[in-house]
Amino acid sequence: MRVWRLAAQRGAAALRARVRAFGLVGTGLVTPAPDRLLIAPQDIRTTDPTVAADIYGGVFVFSGQVVEVGGRSPFEVEPPTEEWERVLHGFGWLRHLRAADTVIARQNARALVDDWIRTSGKLSPIARRPEVAARRLLSWLSQSPLILDGCDGAFYDRFLKALGREVRRLRAGIEDMPDTLPQLQARLALVAAGVSISGQERLLRIALRGLDRTLERQVLPDGGHVSRDPGAVLELLVDLLPIRQALSARAVTPSSTVMGAIDRMLPMLRFFRLGDGTFARFNGMGATPHGLLATVLSYDDARGAPPLNASHSGYQRLEAGRTVVVADVGRPPPIAASGHAHAGTLAFEMSSGRNLFIVNCGAPGQMRSDWRRACRLTAAHSTIVVEDASTAKIVTTPRLVRWVGAPIVDGPGIVEAQREEGPDGVAIVARHDGYARRFGLIAERVLLLHASGELIEGTDRLSPVGGGARPDADRFAVRFHLHPSIRASRSLGGDSVVLVAPDGEAWRFVALGTEAMLEPSVFLAGLQGPRRSEQIVLYGRARLVPEFGWRLELQAEGKPRAARRTGRGGDEGPTLV
Repeated sequence: MRVWRLAAQRGAAALRARVRAFGLVGTGLVTPAPDRLLIAPQDIRTTDPTVAADIYGGVFVFSGQVVEVGGRSPFEVEPPTEEWERVLHGFGWLRHLRAADTVIARQNARALVDDWIRTSGKLSPIARRPEVAARRLLSWLSQSPLILDGCDGAFYDRFLKALGREVRRLRAGIEDMPDTLPQLQARLALVAAGVSISGQERLLRIALRGLDRTLERQVLPDGGHVSRDPGAVLELLVDLLPIRQALSARAVTPSSTVMGAIDRMLPMLRFFRLGDGTFARFNGMGATPHGLLATVLSYDDARGAPPLNASHSGYQRLEAGRTVVVADVGRPPPIAASGHAHAGTLAFEMSSGRNLFIVNCGAPGQMRSDWRRACRLTAAHSTIVVEDASTAKIVTTPRLVRWVGAPIVDGPGIVEAQREEGPDGVAIVARHDGYARRFGLIAERVLLLHASGELIEGTDRLSPVGGGARPDADRFAVRFHLHPSIRASRSLGGDSVVLVAPDGEAWRFVALGTEAMLEPSVFLAGLQGPRRSEQIVLYGRARLVPEFGWRLELQAEGKPRAARRTGRGGDEGPTLV
């Protein structure tokens, strides 16, 4: 019923947006026609000027899909995937043409934008979606110096009229967008339009009020995003920081809500980082864009230590010596924001120095949609799994997926976590009821990181609730997925596994009272796609032995590595047009 209710809400919202777009209702949406651009908000995303040569040659490579248009318009070819089509119509790839900084790249960019404008009456439904229109509007505004350089008056007028249509399209649909990150990005696109285009003071006031309301709902008190996706914090800051600069350039003071959200989110980027600089792989997080992350972190003037307790986001960070542990101790996000969330409650990741040891499988890139559902299951995380069942139910029915995506519709209702710090180290005790209704069991995990950072002690426990564990359904496994770079060797006795990193650093995993099995696994969050890895697995029966103890202890330190330098980026600010 929750799924069908969500589908009905989405359907009604889409219908209202179409009605508004045709001007049948909502006469207050009329926006004055633009007459000129004042500034161009900066695009701080990383660029690759070699992409410009591919595009000029008619080769469009988006989301792992290659399309050669062969002299035709890219907007008229059959798209290989929806994701490829979204990227094409979002125009984010214009930044690569700007990075090339050649006359040919500028002419090519203008020709492609003009081609889109001339064929916009035949747009596909995907190109008309508000989230795609928002990305297109932001891209056109930020890359307007590239698009308009050397243009004639006729194109300038067509471009401004097209900007006005995109603003109206977005205003028509934004209120009925799901309360998720794309809606927040659409709010930012409207603010960018209001601050960049002359005569849009009323639009700017309305857009800023809408942005404040949405930030208050979606950015949690500790700086996390309501989706619980670490990558969502980075994606939001990538758009929000240039908008703040653009507002200041136009002598518009950003609200306390905007400034407070930025101040809370920047430290959260450091919270999610492990020793190698990557984000912990929870709730949709895949490969970490290191260059983009370094650029955004350059805006953090405080550069302080990361927070350790993110209770509103449902995460805990344990840090001692060279060892970092990040654990998921939260409930699934709200259904509307759970389209990419994972069933990984009580999972953790662990690094020592720059070496990753314990990880989750992570989310694959867009080109590997066949792995997307598998990566969200509990078994793809370093946590306890009962009867190979996930703690959360994810929508999989194709008809429903087309309407509402693949949200989590049921999961742990009660998740409790306590944090204790003392001279001997820091411990967390967390439990959830994700298996209570089906199997009569409460899952609990205790993690203790000693002050030296050289020893982690853990306990995984299943406690009966209600009628207790069913005799035919009490099998469980505690999984510890290993990073692909780790070489694992099992001891002859079977109770321990030695883990060795590429630089020679070694840790020993010891299972207390049971065997530690080594089994195949897969790491999905790498830039090069899925990679084979291994996992340590402890098997048990809840009615016989309901808990396992284990520990990870440092055996040998690795050889020191040369420090990498990262330059400061993103200091140019908005560009005058």
